[in-house]
Amino acid sequence: MHVQEWLETVPAVSIYALVGVVIGLESLGIPLPGEIVLVSAALLSSQHGELNPVILGICATAGAIIGDSIGYAIGRKGGRPLLAWLERKFPKHFSAANVGSAEQSFQKWGMWAVFFGRFVALLRIFAGPLAGVLRMPYWKFLIANVLGGIVWAGGTTAVIYYIGVVAEDWLKRFSYFGLAIAVLIGVGSMLLVKRRAKKSAAARDAAQADAAQAGSGEKTAAEPFAVPAAD
Repeated sequence: MHVQEWLETVPAVSIYALVGVVIGLESLGIPLPGEIVLVSAALLSSQHGELNPVILGICATAGAIIGDSIGYAIGRKGGRPLLAWLERKFPKHFSAANVGSAEQSFQKWGMWAVFFGRFVALLRIFAGPLAGVLRMPYWKFLIANVLGGIVWAGGTTAVIYYIGVVAEDWLKRFSYFGLAIAVLIGVGSMLLVKRRAKKSAAARDAAQADAAQAGSGEKTAAEPFAVPAAD
């Protein structure tokens, strides 16, 4: 059965709830394919009047904002031990290299990292918990969270919906092929971010090693020469 045919058998309210819950859990810090679910639902809404794209966008936005806010609260309470626990549970997503790269983005961009993190698969998982761990002021986080959730969730729904309306004839054949494209795009973006994170971590480790070596050399040079004892 095609994905579209299967989704047609699901009541609209269930799809609204599914989109909101999956995006909310992803924003909270659990690695889930929120973007793929949103794109699939938005495509479906473009072809069937039973699924309202406005309600879909509202549910997706609400899930993103609420999930991020819960993630922020958990991160603020859990602190660094929470990141260590997440690394043990999800080593591929919360590895030291990925966390370090995300932390550098937060330190450099501040609240803008929360906003633009919505559009990057890996940062979308990190944004809420890491902002809490780093003790970002909540009012800054809230502004970036709300604006990012509206632009990403609402914007994605609107864009995909109108693309679906324009290309309705082609999208009638949307099945596993279309889902595979969405998966490849998501995986590709995640691998790109992971590759950049590894390069950043390697450069940081090399810089730390050079600094440590330079410090060791200065210490050795500063040590006084031993004076031989008089006979």
